[in-house]
Amino acid sequence: MTCRIASGKQAKSLFRQNLYFAKRISCGQLRTATMHRLRDLTANFGFSLVLGDLQYLDGGWYVTHTGLLRLAHRTRCSAIRVQPVREFCDPSVGRWVFKATVYKSPGSKGFVGYGDADPSNVSSLVHGAEMRVAETRAVNRALRKAYGIGLCSVEEIGSLPSRIEPTRGKQNASLPATGNGSANGQPRLRDRLCLLIRQYQLDPTLVKRYAADFCGTEALRDASRDLVESFITHLAEWAGKDGEGLVCKLNSYAQSEEAKS
Repeated sequence: MTCRIASGKQAKSLFRQNLYFAKRISCGQLRTATMHRLRDLTANFGFSLVLGDLQYLDGGWYVTHTGLLRLAHRTRCSAIRVQPVREFCDPSVGRWVFKATVYKSPGSKGFVGYGDADPSNVSSLVHGAEMRVAETRAVNRALRKAYGIGLCSVEEIGSLPSRIEPTRGKQNASLPATGNGSANGQPRLRDRLCLLIRQYQLDPTLVKRYAADFCGTEALRDASRDLVESFITHLAEWAGKDGEGLVCKLNSYAQSEEAKS
């Protein structure tokens, strides 16, 4: 049984935002069934594309570790216990198996999930990090069981499909590059920021000033990737909840600039 996280206006607003991003990611090639699946995922679990909860790969949706942890946080998950299954681990060859137990409430018996990883079933990009991959997979499987999510997580895939190409949409030249980000069906940080600006009709110059202030740097291009990602998450949440308040905040940067001159 799924837990319905979003409802009413909140669900409709989040789905519109998700659909907008989904069409950008898929270059407008979304099938009707895929859109319906996105609507259900939005309403039942409150997943957000712009916040990185889902990825679109090879014509289908995959949940991410980020999305599952955000879901657990929103539903006040009581605890997650993770431990290695030592009899199946062999560090000398990079083979690891973990057991994760998710307790949705203090009195819960727990939902168990196992995750394994070795050099043969992880991407070459994470060779040497098999222990962390196995732990993440275990947590993902336990969370998916706990919340009734039949959707596979990205981290459980052995390797990403090689034929998936990065999204190449129209860029906003007024914004600086913010790293390559994640290809494979998820917008880069720069693309996500540009899409937010277009969707909510924000002033790019003021957004850049606010971003630099938020990140504590002279310019947005000087900020670390983690800080930029935090800003985008913050901007998306504020724009979705209180667009007028966000515009007032951005306008304050225009006024401060005028005061300096």
